[in-house]
Formats: sequence, C-alpha cells, structure tokens
Amino acid sequence: MAKFTTRLDNNFCFLSHNTSTSQSSILLNRTSRKNLQLQLSPSKHRFNFNVLCSIKEKENVKGEIEKVGGGASGGGLVNGVRVEELDRKTGLGRENASKEAGFDLVWPPWKNTPQRYKLIGTTSLAFVICNMDKVNLSVAIIPMSHQFGWNSSVAGVVQSSFFWGYALSQLPGGWLSKLFGGRKVLEIGVLAWSLATALVPVLAGFMPGLLLSRVLVGIGEGVSPSAATDLIARSIPLEERSRAVSFVFGGLSVGSVTGLLVAPTLIQNLGWESVFYLFGLLGIWWYLGFHFLGKGLASDAVEVEHVAPLQSANLHKSWNNSLEELAQTKTSWSNTQEELRASLKDVPWKAFFRRPAVWAMIYAHFCGSWGHYTCLSWLPTFFSEELNLNLREAAWVSILPPLASVFVTSIAAQFADNLIANGVETTTVRKICQAISFLSPATCMILSSLDLGLQPWEIVGFLSCGLALSSFALSGLYCTHQDISPEYASILLGITNTVGAVPGIVGVALTGFLLDSTHSWSMSLFAPSIFFYLTGTIVWLAFASSKPQSFSGSD
Repeated sequence: MAKFTTRLDNNFCFLSHNTSTSQSSILLNRTSRKNLQLQLSPSKHRFNFNVLCSIKEKENVKGEIEKVGGGASGGGLVNGVRVEELDRKTGLGRENASKEAGFDLVWPPWKNTPQRYKLIGTTSLAFVICNMDKVNLSVAIIPMSHQFGWNSSVAGVVQSSFFWGYALSQLPGGWLSKLFGGRKVLEIGVLAWSLATALVPVLAGFMPGLLLSRVLVGIGEGVSPSAATDLIARSIPLEERSRAVSFVFGGLSVGSVTGLLVAPTLIQNLGWESVFYLFGLLGIWWYLGFHFLGKGLASDAVEVEHVAPLQSANLHKSWNNSLEELAQTKTSWSNTQEELRASLKDVPWKAFFRRPAVWAMIYAHFCGSWGHYTCLSWLPTFFSEELNLNLREAAWVSILPPLASVFVTSIAAQFADNLIANGVETTTVRKICQAISFLSPATCMILSSLDLGLQPWEIVGFLSCGLALSSFALSGLYCTHQDISPEYASILLGITNTVGAVPGIVGVALTGFLLDSTHSWSMSLFAPSIFFYLTGTIVWLAFASSKPQSFSGSD
C-alpha cells in the first residue's frame, strides 16, 4: 500500500510517497509565481513532491490552517483533508511549520514490482511474439500458394528464406550483445522482425521482396537468444537465473501454440494478410512498451538521498559532469572495442574443432534441427492435404506437439537432475536424454509413414508424441555446452546453433522439392528426418562427453 504525504514548509511543500519496497521523489521547482518546474527524482527512500513557493503563499496557507483547524498545536482540516503535525526530525531543518496530509493509492498495480521481474516478463513476451511470427507463415503458406499459384518447391523456398537470416545472425547477435548490451539488441531485433513481418503482404506478389522480408525476420529473431542470454546475465542474480531462463525461453512454445491458434481464425475471417499485419503490430507495440520500461530502468538507477532547490552553481556543475561523462563514454567505447578484439583473438577456435565431443554436439544439433524445422514448416500442410483436414483443423492439430513439449520439458529436467543426484555419471545422463530425443520421433515417424491402416487421429497422436519427446534434448545436447566448458559455453552454443540453422535453409526447401518430385510425404518429410535421427543417435552415443575440458590449455 502506498502512502502519499503532503508537507508544507517555509520555502516549499512536497508530496512524499512511502512503500515497503520502493520510494521515489518528485520535485516541483517554482522559480516565480507564474513559472513551475517539475523534476522526478526516484529514490529507494522516498517519493517527494516539492513545490517551491513564496513565504507569503506559505503564510496564507498557514493562516487558513489556523483558521480552520485551530492552529499548529493540533490537527485540522484543509479542504476536507485531515492535517497532522509532523515531527521536526522529518522536516528540512526549518521551523515547525510542516504539516502532513495522507491518503492511500496503488496505481498501476505492477508499480511496486521489482524492475528485474518486469524485464523478464517483457522479454518472455518478446519470445512469444518471436515464435508467433515464425509459425504464421507455415499456416498462411496454404492460402498464399493457392492465390499466387506456387507449387511445393516455391513454397519451400519461401519458408526456408527465414532461416537464411536466422543462420547468419547467430554469432553476430552474441557479438553485438556483448558490445552494446542485450537489452538494446533485443529492442532493435524485435522492431526489425516486426516491421519486416508487416511488409510481407505488401511484397508477397514480388518474390525477391518477399524473400528479403523473411530474411529480415530471420535476422531479427536470430539475435534474440543471445540478446536475452546477455540481458539475463546482466540483470538477474545467480539464485534466480535458472527460473528466468526457463520463463523467457518458455515463451517460444507459448508463441507457437498462440500463433497456430490465432492464425487460422484470422485467415478465415479477415484474409491471410491480417496475420502479418496484426502480428507485426504486436511487435511494434512491444517495442514501444519495452523502450518505455528501459527509460524506467535508467530512472530507477538514480538515487536521491536529499532534495534541495536547484541552484545555478549546481546546474553549472551538472553541465561539467556531463561533459566529463561524455569524454569517459568515448574512452570507454574505445576500450570496449579493443577488449572485444582481444577477447575474440583469445578464443581457442582450433581447440574446439580438435575435440570429438564438440563435433558430436555439432552433428547432433544439425540432426535435431532437421526434424524440428521441417516438421514446424510442413506439418500444417501435411495435416491439411494428407489427412483431409481444413485449415483451422490442420493448424489446431499442429498445436499438439509444442503444447505437449511444455510438459515433457519439465519431466525431462526432473528426470535428468534425479539421475545425477543419485550418482549417475553426467555423460551417461546426457546420452540417455539425447537418445530418447532422437529415437522417439524416429520411431513415431516410421509408424506414421508405413501403410498400417492407421486412422488420421492415430497418426496425429504418434507424431505429436514423438515430437514432444524430442524435448528431452534440453536435458541432453543443450546442457552439454555448459558441462564441458562453462567459460566458452555461449561460444560453443553459437557454433552449434549456427550449424543447426542450416536444416532450416536446406531441409525446408528440399522437402518441397522432394514432394513435387515424389508426391510422397513419407519420402519427402519423414525419410530424411528418420535418417538424421538414427545417425545422430549413433554419433552421439559414440563421441559425446560431458567431462569438463580446458580448451585454452590445448591450443
């Protein structure tokens, strides 16, 4: 509950706001009877609203108080508000003419929420929008293909163009986040992909422009994982970091579900163009809100312990300090660039590629991404054409794998942690989890592709179950980077994630080409994924390791 207090003093009066978690101050500086100046001074100790006024004005107010309430000796009423005497210690060294008027107000409801929680909440929302803009084309590609006369090969190229930008921006995203900070990179990334998403309907009839817009969407979304990782590392204390990572990246699954739920309804009622306009507008709204939050974070970093009238000498000192800070910023910029160049040179790139465990991670990431990206892009079309489902039914059925993945992820994490806590070797745990992640979808795809007389709902169930169990990779492959080298975990993830984006480029387009050539979903969609799942399992079980390794010493 917030308590606001109005205090009148010889030279000024102020409104003070106290809460159990945060306090701030607003200074209203009045240099003349007609000119008012408002200054907000956040503080962890108070919220002061100071109005500088003349002694004559103060005496008039004091006279009214004495007239209505009987003087300074007791409480009184001014315009219906109870006025009580303050202790001299709460004043600013003036005579005991200070008075207090109190009332309770809490608005907005999240006002007292710690800023780091607001930051994590908005970042997770960005990831929700991220996957909404990623899956929207997988639904809209069906009516777009009918309108523009695209065959499966052309549709595959259009869908794969997203991954061209996504693959190119992985390592640069980490570099930019380290240089400028994850918050700024995430801001620009969301704005870039949102504007590019809104341009899709405008450029749809011009193929080069359409491909460029999807490349820009991929670039904007590609920098986001590194930006979020940097943002969490800078803003969240260690004891809250695991929950923050889970909450932020969990937004991806929520985004997939939300996009696949909303897109069919929008397309059927407003046309396929509405999906891109609305989803793009959501990202722009997010950018404006996050930009405002960023200003709030900068304001809250300022602590004001004492509030006093602004003097010309203070203004002169502040100007000099600003000049000094500007010079320091330029020096810091130069130092940052030099340190970044030095840090890039110090990375033991050769040592990474000499280790079989690193190659196992790279190939496993490639294999897992092949099945994930091809299914993400083509399953709505498969359900629509092969199982004779309409657009809405196909999209809603496509929700089942990401929705089930949300539950499987928590089960897999608990399963892996329990094994390690019971003394099972970490490498063994990672191999078990990754083997489940590969063999489960491979088995389900084999059953779905064979002519066993399965009903459509049985095929949907098999595929949903298999793809959901592939989330065990989060307790397998995706933990191995931290296991073998916490120091270079982010760089190793950047390497494997870059290679892992290649199936989005090659696999999605190749699926469309094979579908035109063979007219068989089993040969075009399932057979390549099954091959990579099985070979990935063999390579992972043979060469993967979670033993800590010192790359620097071996280069």
